[in-house]
Amino acid sequence: MPKGYGLRPAKMNILNTKTLATSALNVGSEAFVQGITQANDFCAINKTGFTLAEVLITLGIIGVVAAMTIPTLIANTNSSKFASQFKKTLSQLNQAALMSTAQWDIDYGNIDGKTAAGADSCTDKDYLSAGTNSICGLFNSTLSGAMYLDETGLKALSSNGISYSITGKTLLGDADKLKDKIGYQLADGSIVIFPKNMKDCSIGDLMQTSDMEANGALHGCIGFIDVNGAVRPNKEVTCKNADDTKLTHDEICEVPKNVAHMTDIFPIVFHNQTVEPATNAAKAILTGATKN
Repeated sequence: MPKGYGLRPAKMNILNTKTLATSALNVGSEAFVQGITQANDFCAINKTGFTLAEVLITLGIIGVVAAMTIPTLIANTNSSKFASQFKKTLSQLNQAALMSTAQWDIDYGNIDGKTAAGADSCTDKDYLSAGTNSICGLFNSTLSGAMYLDETGLKALSSNGISYSITGKTLLGDADKLKDKIGYQLADGSIVIFPKNMKDCSIGDLMQTSDMEANGALHGCIGFIDVNGAVRPNKEVTCKNADDTKLTHDEICEVPKNVAHMTDIFPIVFHNQTVEPATNAAKAILTGATKN
């Protein structure tokens, strides 16, 4: 065998091995560099965020939008609640007259005004019995869970430390709208208030605005419902486009759903077996004439 025969292939193998190793190293280096680059990109992406100025601007925008929308949402919610409670209470008063008529043939048209006699006859035993011809006798025998309140009791009501008082353009009486008034607080918290000497609330036909005027048959039969109890605003509901300074329900009225108009006091008039709205605004709420 010639000298050196068989060594050449070994040398070639060594060279090939070095070449493969170098290639693998190059490939590994490229992969490593690529991996580092991707990691850096990933970190850069995750480090991206809002600056303090951007956060403050966003919070400011949210605050402005909330300030613009929350009062409207609250007004709409209260409007729906007040309207619903008014209709419910009005229905209770009408049902009371029907029940009293069916059992004792007594309604708002033939009550005799005995509540004006003595100290306060609504608390006297003689006037608490069912069938007594007084407004207290009628309510005591038909309004389950209701609590009688004389004038002192009405004025003793309070909410959050604020004494109960009411305001309204058409509510009869002096600046003190509770003077010479009595009432009942119903089980759901609403209050029905009326003159303490209310009697003979009767008319022969459909009610007219003239019936509620100074010389009208129903002038002494006008009261109101406070659907929110002693809780404020304790203010009469009003129209946007009708006369709010007189007792009438003959004019078209629109009651906006806002805190200026859609409030919690609803004037009513008692007569015969019926209690109905005494103003345009109260009638509009009953018939659904409200607007956002």
